[in-house]
Amino acid sequence: MDRLTCIDLFAGAGGATEGLRAAGYDVIGAVEVDPTAAASYRMNHPATRLWQRDIRELTASQVRRELGLESGGLTLLKACPPCQGFSTLARRDESPSDSARNDLVLDVVRFVRALRPAAVLLENVPGLERDSRFSRIKLAIERIGYSLTSFKLDAADVGVPQRRRRLIMIAIRGRRAQLPNSLPSLLGNWLVEEPKTARDALEELGKSVPADDALNRHRTHSSKVVARISAVPVGGTRFDLPAEHQLSCHVNLKKRSATASYGRVRLDAPAPTMTTRCVTPACGSFIHPTEHRGLTLREAAAFQTFPPSYHFSGDFGSIERQIGNAVPVRMAQVLGEAVKELLKKSL
Repeated sequence: MDRLTCIDLFAGAGGATEGLRAAGYDVIGAVEVDPTAAASYRMNHPATRLWQRDIRELTASQVRRELGLESGGLTLLKACPPCQGFSTLARRDESPSDSARNDLVLDVVRFVRALRPAAVLLENVPGLERDSRFSRIKLAIERIGYSLTSFKLDAADVGVPQRRRRLIMIAIRGRRAQLPNSLPSLLGNWLVEEPKTARDALEELGKSVPADDALNRHRTHSSKVVARISAVPVGGTRFDLPAEHQLSCHVNLKKRSATASYGRVRLDAPAPTMTTRCVTPACGSFIHPTEHRGLTLREAAAFQTFPPSYHFSGDFGSIERQIGNAVPVRMAQVLGEAVKELLKKSL
């Protein structure tokens, strides 16, 4: 394999592209519909051909033609379709708009069929495995002529300072490709014995981020919210709040509901999953471990293993969503390395 090429579908702000580039891939094309995420992508990956449009309106033949690719000439097709519809937080009943959004995972198949890449990498929330669409995707890709395997991976197991469970599917072109179905045999030396902690990430960030970094800022809190945050002890949650700081919406909840709200990040453990509201204390355990404030955008990006110099475009809320939606850079790098090893063995 002289040159490793990749196309990044549903690219977001470019977390997966950043990781795959670190693994040695030349990411030659990407697709992202959100304008602010696309702007962030361009700022960091200006050499990549980016289609800023709805993937349903983009033909795979156009992508192949504009990139000058022959069928079978691409090394890796990576896809991380929108996952909110498959998460544990999503409603069970799909509305027509939700169904259309969830169907975006099926667009991966037509790109596989047209491009016939040497490998396919799909990342999503574990809930996708319970959806009939996942079975349809696997069956369709196998019929095109691929061998595949799928497994669940916690990003903390590969050195990401964050607990983030994901469903991973890897497909290799060729019906007889030998793919391991256990995590240790697939990821081997990339698995870590000791997870990286929030303390590790914050200390590393402190050594490298400039004081005037525009992203090193947290949400502006009202005096009432500051008082509530201040009442949460180190390592604590909303259950540690005295009565005067309890939210009325929490009082009537079952005892173990909304447990993450107004929780502090623990220094001695990986951070919690960074969501699209990852710097909003009311939406999870997103209070700084020791300071009386929410996480900054740059701290949340560090938990996603973005380099301190990574640029983001958009307003505060948009950047928060881009960070939470991203594939952790380190996880994408490790998976890219694993795909390289599988391709070497299948030659």
